[in-house]
Amino acid sequence: DFTCTCANGVVTTGASATCETDECAATPSPCGADQTCSDPNTAANKLHDFECTCKSDTSLKAVDGPATCDKDECKSDPCGMGQTCNDPVKSLNSLKDFTCTCANGVVTTGASATCENDECAAMPSPCGADQTCSDPDKAANKLHDFECTCNSDMSIKKVDGPATCDKDECKSDPCGMGQTCNDPVKSLTSLNNGVVTTGASATCETDECALQ
Repeated sequence: DFTCTCANGVVTTGASATCETDECAATPSPCGADQTCSDPNTAANKLHDFECTCKSDTSLKAVDGPATCDKDECKSDPCGMGQTCNDPVKSLNSLKDFTCTCANGVVTTGASATCENDECAAMPSPCGADQTCSDPDKAANKLHDFECTCNSDMSIKKVDGPATCDKDECKSDPCGMGQTCNDPVKSLTSLNNGVVTTGASATCETDECALQ
């Protein structure tokens, strides 16, 4: 006349009781993150038969423990601009193993790499002629910050493109003797006795006998 009592209060006399135990009801879930737990047989004497199924791929399953689910960490774009991401082992139990690779070969695991990218090293130079290019921040994720400075006047600068530099062509004294040079807008103008020639020395008439 012995009795068998289940944890949930079910009692059977003279035989084993039929107790219901849903292993998936445990907190926390016996399955890993982003997985579905199912217990096909909830009898107390039928334990360790629960099944874990990956939500990302329902064909990936495991009995009596978490399944190994695919998780491509590169899908969230953890690397910086201009870097290549690679996740060699795409599983939930293998996280932070992705790599970020710079164009110059620098590799970092589990985080964005620090890449150097000197925009001024491009050929041809991104700055105009007779200008100096400088890139204050050579990180690959910090582009379009290079600066162009005019060699003729270092106070004239521009970021992310050639500067507009003044060039006084009269500095090289291109006009002949007795002529006045004027360069109003990047042009060469020779003036004397009303005779004006642009882009070359003027031909002026001079009566030496008229000189006093």
